[in-house]
Amino acid sequence: MIRMEIAGDIARLMAAEAAAGERAVTAAIRSAGAGLKAAWRAQIMGAGLGARLARTIRSESYPKARPSLNAAALVWSKAPTIVGAHDEGALIRSRSGFWLAIPTPAAGRGSGGKRLSPAEWERRRGLRLRFVYRPRGPSLLVADGRVNSRGLGVASRSKTGRGAASVPIFLLVPQVKLRKRLDLARDARAVQERIPGAIVANWVER
Repeated sequence: MIRMEIAGDIARLMAAEAAAGERAVTAAIRSAGAGLKAAWRAQIMGAGLGARLARTIRSESYPKARPSLNAAALVWSKAPTIVGAHDEGALIRSRSGFWLAIPTPAAGRGSGGKRLSPAEWERRRGLRLRFVYRPRGPSLLVADGRVNSRGLGVASRSKTGRGAASVPIFLLVPQVKLRKRLDLARDARAVQERIPGAIVANWVER
């Protein structure tokens, strides 16, 4: 005959074990959220999309003030359209239904390294852009000026027109297909698969 006895207060033991479980689940979920945020940021940087876009990845754990068996973590981007386009390989068209203006190196950049629109470029350089249609390949917006030592299209200094050239500033295309440069679901699956082991590890340690 086997005889079993429980030493201690069973209700207190159960409550302590439940509390340990809540702490273990919460710790594992918070770690998973932080890990996924780090993985997504690293993937964006590795794809050459820059630290600025990588920093748009944020994470938050819930509930914030107490441990819970129903703990959850949310990882998201503050620039979901841009990140999503590189994750899915989106087809981008002009909002107006006409052309997409793709700046050439001669266009330069605006403040903060932002790309310039044709209107902004004209305002900054004081030059008018001229449309050049090409039956093959993208059409162009060109400026009648010169290329300076930094490779930028600027106004010509010559009063006689010597050295002036038609400088391609923007390529005009009807649409652009972004190639898929990210696989965010891959990192999410990897982090999700590690959660059960992390819960057990945290529970045993406690």
